[in-house]
Amino acid sequence: MINQWQAGEIIALVRHTERCDRSTNPCLGPADGITRVGSDAAAAVGQGFQRLGMDQTDVLSSPVTRTAQTSHSMFGKDAMTQEWLASCGKTLRNDVVAHKRAQHNLVLVTHSGCISDFEAQTGFKHSASSEYGSSLFVRIDANGQLQVLGILNAGDWHSLFKDPRIKQ
Repeated sequence: MINQWQAGEIIALVRHTERCDRSTNPCLGPADGITRVGSDAAAAVGQGFQRLGMDQTDVLSSPVTRTAQTSHSMFGKDAMTQEWLASCGKTLRNDVVAHKRAQHNLVLVTHSGCISDFEAQTGFKHSASSEYGSSLFVRIDANGQLQVLGILNAGDWHSLFKDPRIKQ
């Protein structure tokens, strides 16, 4: 996957981090956003992406507060928001492909329901709900088909950093 990331071939669907309205942890801001714990977790995931390299990467987010806050905590700036990352549904696969630029990775900060929709549309069998801050990595193969490369949960980024091609 490292070579494919460096070539700008990867799409990563990232689930927002811990929701304020489903936790007793202190909120980062509004009740429809993420917790402070979620913000810290998002920052750690963002550091993982930074270590992979972000020079040729586009970041898009759902406009919902919790995804916008997650994206901001990941990368220290607001991402461009896209309504289709909140509504998802039957067109999600095609929307993802349409927004992927050649030789640029695409990071999409979205919701567990959207990731489940995407997994169903690509035939990928996974759990009913993704973990907070998890990333689903896919690429578009030579035939234009989406190929799922795997899932990286928020706490598992350290496993990638053993690769000598990753920035230390």
